[in-house]
Amino acid sequence: MDRFIAVAGNIGVGKSTLVSLLSENLSWIPFYEPVSENPYLADFYEDMPAWGFHSQIYFLMRRLRIHRKLLDVEGSVVQDRSVYEDAEIFAHNLYLQSAINDRDYETYRELYHVLVEFLPPPDLVIYLRASVPTLLNRIAKRDRSYERTISPNYLTELNELYENWVEDFDLCPVLTVPCDDMDYVAKPQHLKLIVDKVKDILTGKAVVRFNI
Repeated sequence: MDRFIAVAGNIGVGKSTLVSLLSENLSWIPFYEPVSENPYLADFYEDMPAWGFHSQIYFLMRRLRIHRKLLDVEGSVVQDRSVYEDAEIFAHNLYLQSAINDRDYETYRELYHVLVEFLPPPDLVIYLRASVPTLLNRIAKRDRSYERTISPNYLTELNELYENWVEDFDLCPVLTVPCDDMDYVAKPQHLKLIVDKVKDILTGKAVVRFNI
């Protein structure tokens, strides 16, 4: 693997779309989030306390496997959601909501910390920031059946955790993209702005926090 970018952000923010566009523009290999493959996801959205731990363990396992697999790729890669988000955002939020109990959460965190010690971090994290109305609008447009019960409060809680995580994340540079104001699908100039910024960062600028 030459270079490694992870695209981070809340549900419905547009991660997969940006991964696809970046991989096309940079001629990099895309690695997408395993959403439909999670056999617990539909049950999770129906009953989070019953299935939260199971779903997060599955996501962690799949994400770690993908992270390990991309290390063997010849060339550069761009990943849809990082392993860090699984633990620091989604599992943490479920724990705060009492949807994962203390014992299960402690087990999950210990497993997470042991495994990520063996994985190199990305060269860059692109954080897609969007308000809850924007997220809800995009979730409604793609109309996945298991996402129809996602509440505004849940997305708000995730947004808050994302902001805290990004503020403290120091394993690599972070580029924040304001997705309420940018449309990198319909407006080529917006995509070009992101691509140019990514290239500038990867050429060796020492700044840790970047914004568009």
